[in-house]
Amino acid sequence: MAGSAAIFDLDRTLLDGGSWPVIDRALRDTGVLPDRDIPLLAPLVGLFRAVGETALTMQLTRRASRAVKGWSVGSVREAAIAAADPLIAELQPYVPGLLAMHRDAGQQLVLATTTPEAFVAPFAERLGFDAVVATRYREVDGRFDGTIDGDFVWNRGKKKAVVAWAEEHGVSMRRSYAYSDSFYDAPLLAAVGHPTAVNPDPRLFALAQLKGWPIRHLDKPDGVLKVVGRELQELMRPFLHPALIPNARIHIDGVEHIPTEGPAILCANHRSYFDPTVLLLAAARRGRNARFLGKREVFEAPIVGTVVRAFGGISVDRGSGADTPLLEAARALEAGELVALMPQGTIPRGEEFFDRVLRGRWGAVRLARMTGAPIVPVGLWGTERVWPRNARLPNLDVLDPPEVTACVGEPYTVEIDDVADATVDLMERIVALLPEEAGEPFVPTAEDLARTYPPGHASGNGEVAGAHAGS
Repeated sequence: MAGSAAIFDLDRTLLDGGSWPVIDRALRDTGVLPDRDIPLLAPLVGLFRAVGETALTMQLTRRASRAVKGWSVGSVREAAIAAADPLIAELQPYVPGLLAMHRDAGQQLVLATTTPEAFVAPFAERLGFDAVVATRYREVDGRFDGTIDGDFVWNRGKKKAVVAWAEEHGVSMRRSYAYSDSFYDAPLLAAVGHPTAVNPDPRLFALAQLKGWPIRHLDKPDGVLKVVGRELQELMRPFLHPALIPNARIHIDGVEHIPTEGPAILCANHRSYFDPTVLLLAAARRGRNARFLGKREVFEAPIVGTVVRAFGGISVDRGSGADTPLLEAARALEAGELVALMPQGTIPRGEEFFDRVLRGRWGAVRLARMTGAPIVPVGLWGTERVWPRNARLPNLDVLDPPEVTACVGEPYTVEIDDVADATVDLMERIVALLPEEAGEPFVPTAEDLARTYPPGHASGNGEVAGAHAGS
């Protein structure tokens, strides 16, 4: 059986922007180019970052071969090696995980780019690519002669070059994957069985919609919706403030403990359907987006499930025992994201809801140990007064809204080897953040107990939960 490959464009696909500013700097630092500014370079770079390739910029790129006439091949190789690490630093956050996924699936990794091979080969080698299909400059006696060796690898020329490589190496294009941002790579995308438009320019976006090709942004988790280049949480952030929530008086302390960048796991106790809203407000105060782990049923719900996924939610099927949600959350953390979850897994029912000892599942601790990310504990209190479990809708009393508190604790690294003991330690840290009244003796009434059950559920005392919803 023929093999398969994962074929990646470079600029605005693997990289956040274009490769040329980094390569240009390396050429100057190594003395290949004189260290002086190129007129109009900055505006052209900005235009490319915003809209991608144009026919004009590609014609200029084609003619660039003349400018390198007489350059030493060895000196260019030295500059390309110097550029490798800075280029890797420009990778989109979810690129390493995507490369690893294809590598683990047995696909060859191919870098297919118009950028000359001489400039990007060390970068591809560092990332473990199996092949580079790129424009080649002709070499004569250790120097470039100012011409292109073979085809200009762009548009249909890129498809032609990749197909030739696949035939030579026994790779099936129909079994292969391709990723690109550019409308001009549409011939290549159409030639593989699994095309994906990454950060697409306007014309490729329209074409992908027409053909049903997946659209991804490798700076965000798969499925996250972006509008005008920004995801929904970012667009909503100006409105994510406790003062703008009319049906609750929300007090959040300790938000300075949430890191402003880098991976972290936000872990809170679970009391209400309102809990994620409070955590979202806390993350927004630090300028962060939060990736929530939530139960599968939420993601399968009409409309709500689509919205949750568009916000970057991670579905958890608690009955399956599968590690897929943890692996997806781990990829988010490796990309520097903030992941939020409730270690209890679900809102406690009945007497357990009022227990002063919180019992958690092991997922948060396992995730912390898998990734090395710190845990940030959060104690929530009063959220059940806004949206009790037995209510299908939240309490909308804006005249006398209930009080809600959230206390964010200091981040810590899990150092306890046993996951069960480490989970007990985590839950104790959360309890320590709750207000004093959480530790006071409390005897729940039948109505209190009924509020802890889902709507329509017969509670232990014979009442049907939901009867007092909103009371």
